[in-house]
Amino acid sequence: MFAVPDEVRNVMTQRKKSQREAATANVIWGGRFADGPGQIMEEINASISFDQRLYRQDIAASKAHTAMLAAQGIISASDSRAISEGLDVIISEIETGIFPFSTALEDIHMNVEARLMELIGEPAGRLHTARSRNDQVATDFRLWVRDALDGLDRGIQEFQRILIGRAEEHAATIMPGYTHLQTGQPVTLGHHLLAYVEMLGRDRGRVADCRVRMNENPLGSGALAGTSFPIDREKTSSDLGFNCPTANSLDAVSDRDFALEFLSLASILAVHMSRLAEELVIWSNASFGFVELPDSFSSGSSMLPQKKNPDAAELVRAKSGRVIGSLNGLLIVMKGLPLAYSKDMQEDKEPVFETSDTLELCLSAMTGMMTDIHFASARMAKAAGAGQSNATDLADWLVRVLGKPFREAHHITGTLVKLAEDKACGLEELSLADMQAIESGITEDIFVVLRLENSVNSRTSFGGTAPANVRAACTAAKDKYL
Repeated sequence: MFAVPDEVRNVMTQRKKSQREAATANVIWGGRFADGPGQIMEEINASISFDQRLYRQDIAASKAHTAMLAAQGIISASDSRAISEGLDVIISEIETGIFPFSTALEDIHMNVEARLMELIGEPAGRLHTARSRNDQVATDFRLWVRDALDGLDRGIQEFQRILIGRAEEHAATIMPGYTHLQTGQPVTLGHHLLAYVEMLGRDRGRVADCRVRMNENPLGSGALAGTSFPIDREKTSSDLGFNCPTANSLDAVSDRDFALEFLSLASILAVHMSRLAEELVIWSNASFGFVELPDSFSSGSSMLPQKKNPDAAELVRAKSGRVIGSLNGLLIVMKGLPLAYSKDMQEDKEPVFETSDTLELCLSAMTGMMTDIHFASARMAKAAGAGQSNATDLADWLVRVLGKPFREAHHITGTLVKLAEDKACGLEELSLADMQAIESGITEDIFVVLRLENSVNSRTSFGGTAPANVRAACTAAKDKYL
């Protein structure tokens, strides 16, 4: 392991820009260019401001590559060892904040390689044998996205855990179920929350699918055509945790479908969170009064002292637009590119990095809100009884007990709903005589059916809202997702 001498550290800290520009011309382009890039070219061309996030993946891939080169007899074992030890020093410098990233060296790959040259000299020049920055960046980026997918899965799972716990707590809490945001039928809050658990489960399925598809190793594809060196791509694949090498060198360096798929599944996840966030905004409105959001995820007003604004939920809702925009942006970047690599593809990383950060933040916010949120159960139950939400129970009773065809039962029920509206009361508040005037076969038993608790308890079909179902579904969700 190389130590970092103080004098070397001081040189790195105080290095002049002109020296780095000279390094650019010499290290990156070799003899083809006499001069370094102009200032504007340097600014538009450099990606180090954002792709330095790939440093761990870049160094891991370089260590795997040099180990393979040595194992194949392409470079010496001593050179490989020097390279690996030098890379260890670099990662330490980066993580302690003393590594001087340079825009003149464009990207993370050349920043690392130039520093390696300063640390160990000639052996550093052998690291890039049998590889190109094209397969290097494709490898690094896949490794980064793979790590991001693993972290995303853990975040979604934690959100599911909280939702399942709250669903269990509210398995029998009655609330209105809506279609078109109009009262449909009474449901349980637990059932409602479990709907999001299932959505998140499919999100995790997409995460897993994406991980499997993208877990192939581009390293060894070279710039576009492979290499004439006797490399062992199976070894680097195994060392880096890939399932296998990519099968086509052109495809390996020129496609970014793994990034597009990440952004696609991210967009769907963001939409799911946005829908729940929207419901929290609606439910926290005084007209509904279904929830009290925790103070820690709310804000006040600079003018209106009574206000408690659902800002965290609103921002989660808004940030879904940024995620969707990132997907659209990268699709547009990629749509017209010929094979193989084009510099346009440098624009692939920022939307992925930003999206990963956004999802992590939104998941944390939603998990926190749902952990500490207060549900106003009595207010929900009262609202569930409004809007003739038990009308379907009446129609079902007419079918089940009187043998009416459903369409006829639907018509009879609609007539009774109109009567109740005219009398400004609920269906359950109509007299038996009122009901029998429209359908003589109706008996006192109908009033048992029309109770909200019985309405909810009767929905025992698989996937239904009955509290017993919800409790069983919570148990099943724990087994499946946690």
